[in-house]
Amino acid sequence: MSTAVPQNPTANHVASLLPKLSDADADLRYMALNDLYNILNFGHQGFLLNDYTTCCRAVDGLLKTLDDTNGEVQNQAIKCVGPLALQVHPEILPTFVEKLSLIKTENSVDNSIPATALRAFVVSFPPPISGLTSSKATQDAYATISKVLIPRLLGYVVIPLGLKGHPPPPTGMLEFDSENGVDSDAIDVLSEVVRCFGSMLQEPEKQALLRSISEILDNGRTGTVTKKKAVMAISILAVYLSDPLLSNFVSTTIESFRDPHLTPSKRRLLITMIGSLTRTVPQRLGPYLKTLAPFVLSALSAEEYDESMADLAEEGTSNPEVEEVREAALVALEGFLLSCSNEMRRFTDEVIDSVLRYVTYDPNFALDEDDEEMGGTQGDDDDDEASTNGIDDAEEDFEEEENMSDDDDASWKVRRCAAKALYTIISTRSSGDLLDNGVLYDKIAPVLISRFQEREENVRLEILTTLASLIRKTEEGPSIINPGSEGNGYVSAFPISHSRKRRRGSSDAIAYDSAVGMTSPIDSPSPISGPRADLARLGPVIVQAVAKLLKQSSIPTKHAAITLLRDIVVVQHGGLSEHLNKIADPLIDAFAGSSTQPSGHTTTLGGGAASAIGSSLRINALQLVSAICDTHSASVISPYIEKLVTGIVSAVKDRYYKISGEAIIVVESVIKVLTPPRISGTDQQRQAYLSNLYDVILERAVANDADLEVRQRAIHALGVLLARTAGSSSGKLLPASKKSKALNVLLDRLKNEITRLPAVRAIDIVAASAADKDELKATWVREVTIELGAQLRKADRTLRGASLAALKNMVTNSSALASLDDTTIKGLVGMLLPLLDETELNLLGLALLILTKLVQRSPKKVVNSDLDDVLCTIVLAPLAGGVLDAFLGLIKTIGEHGVGQSLMNGLLKNVGVAGDPALVGKAIGTLLISGGSTVGVKIEDFVTELQSAPDDQRKCLALSILGEAGLRLGSSSPLQPDLFITHFKSKSEQVPRAAAIALGRAGAGNINQYLPIILSTTNKSGSSQYLLLHSIKEILQHVGKAGTDISAYTAGIWDKLLTASQAEDNKAVGAECIGRLAIIEPKKYLPLLKNYLQDPAPAVRGMGIQAVRFTLAENDETFDDVLKPMLIQMLSVMLKDPHLENRRLALSALNSATHNKPDIILPHLAQLLPLVIQESKIKPELVREVQMGPFKHKVDDGLEVRKSAYETLYALMESAFTRINPLELFDRVIAGLEDEHDIKVLCNLMLTKYLLLDPAETVRRLDQIAECFRVILSFKPKDNAVKQEVEKAQEASKSVLRVTVLLHNAFPGAAGSPANGRGQVWKGYWEWLGKDFRTQLQAMEQEVKNEAV
Repeated sequence: MSTAVPQNPTANHVASLLPKLSDADADLRYMALNDLYNILNFGHQGFLLNDYTTCCRAVDGLLKTLDDTNGEVQNQAIKCVGPLALQVHPEILPTFVEKLSLIKTENSVDNSIPATALRAFVVSFPPPISGLTSSKATQDAYATISKVLIPRLLGYVVIPLGLKGHPPPPTGMLEFDSENGVDSDAIDVLSEVVRCFGSMLQEPEKQALLRSISEILDNGRTGTVTKKKAVMAISILAVYLSDPLLSNFVSTTIESFRDPHLTPSKRRLLITMIGSLTRTVPQRLGPYLKTLAPFVLSALSAEEYDESMADLAEEGTSNPEVEEVREAALVALEGFLLSCSNEMRRFTDEVIDSVLRYVTYDPNFALDEDDEEMGGTQGDDDDDEASTNGIDDAEEDFEEEENMSDDDDASWKVRRCAAKALYTIISTRSSGDLLDNGVLYDKIAPVLISRFQEREENVRLEILTTLASLIRKTEEGPSIINPGSEGNGYVSAFPISHSRKRRRGSSDAIAYDSAVGMTSPIDSPSPISGPRADLARLGPVIVQAVAKLLKQSSIPTKHAAITLLRDIVVVQHGGLSEHLNKIADPLIDAFAGSSTQPSGHTTTLGGGAASAIGSSLRINALQLVSAICDTHSASVISPYIEKLVTGIVSAVKDRYYKISGEAIIVVESVIKVLTPPRISGTDQQRQAYLSNLYDVILERAVANDADLEVRQRAIHALGVLLARTAGSSSGKLLPASKKSKALNVLLDRLKNEITRLPAVRAIDIVAASAADKDELKATWVREVTIELGAQLRKADRTLRGASLAALKNMVTNSSALASLDDTTIKGLVGMLLPLLDETELNLLGLALLILTKLVQRSPKKVVNSDLDDVLCTIVLAPLAGGVLDAFLGLIKTIGEHGVGQSLMNGLLKNVGVAGDPALVGKAIGTLLISGGSTVGVKIEDFVTELQSAPDDQRKCLALSILGEAGLRLGSSSPLQPDLFITHFKSKSEQVPRAAAIALGRAGAGNINQYLPIILSTTNKSGSSQYLLLHSIKEILQHVGKAGTDISAYTAGIWDKLLTASQAEDNKAVGAECIGRLAIIEPKKYLPLLKNYLQDPAPAVRGMGIQAVRFTLAENDETFDDVLKPMLIQMLSVMLKDPHLENRRLALSALNSATHNKPDIILPHLAQLLPLVIQESKIKPELVREVQMGPFKHKVDDGLEVRKSAYETLYALMESAFTRINPLELFDRVIAGLEDEHDIKVLCNLMLTKYLLLDPAETVRRLDQIAECFRVILSFKPKDNAVKQEVEKAQEASKSVLRVTVLLHNAFPGAAGSPANGRGQVWKGYWEWLGKDFRTQLQAMEQEVKNEAV
């Protein structure tokens, strides 16, 4: 039989297949259905409409095959239902549905065929899209469902069609049958109807469906499976219920809770239903929780707990129905906390007490009273050893009890749900809330620790995961530890997970920078108060309890325990110094591969799964070892080095590449422990350890059969080993022959394309560390230098950047630089010149630094016409910051070595006034002073040029040159202040400003001569005063960098600045000067600034706020010590300022403080954040109407403040997300999507952040986001709208489409989840986009895809 589908199927093709549906051969029937399915799908829409007879025959034939004796034929027939429904005449649809619902399966044992076919019918039609007119097919489908399917489900007509004498429908599919009860498959059909056509259902239909489901739930004979499906159906229907219907339903539920004869099963059902509704419609159900939550909490109350324990003492067994009620209550409570966190705040104490009560609930395993307290985990070392088998002994004792069996005990489900609820409390109430006030560590953590001895592994894993989440919440992103006098400290690069989505079994991998471990870390001093102090207090107890788990536990428990330890180490930057002896041996056993399943434990995992878990455990253990090595002193780790090295060598040789690669990372950490400055001096034992490590990583680095990732890590580790054994203090740790061999391996790997990048980075480390003259051979240096230079022409940006960084360290190393001959230098210069391009600023700065070193080595070989031409081109670019400093450094070096004349000629003739006078002037002035008589011009030439120049551009250039010259000459400068001040009166707009800046730069070099004159002249008001403020700013800026002492003048400067800053034009520059002066003498002027923030005059307060903001970019430790005690109070005062503009400035200051002073801001964020949240809300009193001709226009005076508030919230998302209540913040994001254009754009950016930081909450908000996005995209500017309005609308639409694509890519299956009714609005929105914005959507999808690539 042919299965080819005709190109243009017709009704005749369908008719020819129908007789085969009755063939005696099941294979032929199946093939006929398969051909029918293909024809119906590939045929054009409506090709059967005109052949009514064939449609009817096709329906009858398909109905017959649904009761086929062959299961495969039935399945294929169900697949054909949907395509056939889309093709037949609309008048046939009611009959089709009715016959489907009346099928009696006589030849099949599967009674779900009719319901499955009906569901296939319902889902085949395109669902309605909110805001758009439904298609004809959708309308026909709904008419059929309303006319036939809903009456068939209910057993009566809901909406009469006005036809008298019409026979009533047969018994409803949802009606109770005395023999079979309620058909649960019919509930599935109802759920599908509501899910697909819920928005089209009329109010009576919704009411009837709700009544029918409620009756099913109220019927005592309804089965458990049916009740679960009914609860799910109500959750889906709740999305579309009107407010009165939902309110009435909730009221009925409340009355049911109050029924004095409420049975445990009915109570469990009600609690489950409320919990499900909370997850589906949290915003609508949230207001009712103040009434509903107490009913759920009562099931977990102390009174009921005491009653059940009393009954247990009498009867000897627990009531399983009561256990199920508690389990349902805890699941519902978790939903309340997750979906309606704000509404549940009033029940915080009750919730915590209830959950803690049941996380320890184990009626069949009574513990001693002492063990119930935290002290049960506290014991001395002798107790530790004696209780090695504590968990196993407990389980054995339990099984010896009479009338008790693990198979009968279901209390572990209650404990597991309680642990999950604790996890949710920690996730939703930690940031700036229960974590900061100590509740989580004082009440919850001790109970979790005491439950480490939990006998059920599922519960034990949940408890360990919950405590780990609390510990991770304590850490606020990457932190820098100052280890005191020992030098650079440990930098934690542990990526903290901000998502509230559950992490099972492991955390994210730890990635440490190569600089980590350069000195021996010491434990940071514990904070006096706060979450870190709470963790430090409980740390020893946790470690001691975990140590027991590591000695005798299953692999999953060990995995979770090691993850917990790793989180402690990362958050505390150590913390195991006093307890390493308890965990060292089991930890080494875990990663060395000797960990086995302890006796008494069994696992149901197959060999492959068990092997995967074992590998994951070893990787996790290796990551913990690496963290310990990087955060603990060498003296703490030394006693375990021998076992550690042996285990690591074994792990590096492991065949599994992930284990081997992770072990190599640990090798790097151990190398740092074994080498100075972590340990000084040399000894034979350490040489042997390093030799073993050298052998194993060298073997991996050159092994072609090893995985690429392993080879790359081995190459990097080889570089670390060479770097750490370099210099006179470490040179004897590794023989010279091995060093030479390793260097040759690095050179060889550098020439190999697939290992080139790690080799470049390894060479970079070696070059930066090589101190002795003979460590790097001249031939090796030259060959490596040329090879690195060759990589600069490659397209790979990462490789180019790494190669340039390695070259920079190579030429910075004096012995390596001396090894370069003229040929090598010339070749390298030729390779560097193409990088001198303003479009690649990240490479430009490094290239300039390298050239500076090469000029110092061989100036005549480096400086030539090509270099001069390139430098003359670069000076035309807008250079700034470090790149400008590197450029001027190269210019200075060229001048100092007497090879700058041709460059000076080029700057004067080819550049001149073509570039920015300020930048070109700095270059020429630098070259003029550094080159002296060798550049062919003198300072007097530019004085003459200034006085005789015919145009403003030349005067500005001359002023800039003279200002730079005065700065660099210092007190020996012949230039007088009047030379610059006289040009303040120029009629040009550019010359006075250039003169002011030049005066300031010249004055910075000669404070005693210039500053008194500037201060005396500042008394004059007007433009001269404004210009002199710019001069003072230049002086203060340079003094701050150079550290020049101006204490004799600060009082005068301060008084002049306060007076001058009162003028409106002078406020900004005056505030900046005041801020810079406060940085220079913080002890004297910061308290004065603090007082100005409370001045009665708004202008003075505004000046003080701006001045404080300018100080926040300063990173000086002395300044921070003075600022720290007063910054939070200053910000609080600023944010509460009654003046609107001052509050906007205060928000800007807080934004700057968040970026620059996170260590000061974050601990006190809970005090500041409410003020920011308040400013993000629209204030009606600030919205006014303005009459513009015949029209009235609304003006929102609070818009700029709101925009600043949202900018601050966006900044806090990046630096302190875990300190923010994510639900409250998301509420502001949703509100911002309905605000003005600029705020909408910011909120779209915040959504992209939320996508990564809290994907679980983002999924829950998709429907709200979709509604806001639909409004934005539906907005059309008026025909007479100005260009700016049109552009704003286009930008808003593009921003929304971009975020929509990102959300869809992140959650492709979020819409229409079978588990609940959530996501229907998002699904409809996505389908609407596909129709009305198809072209724009496809273009945005491609753009996002290209960016990802």
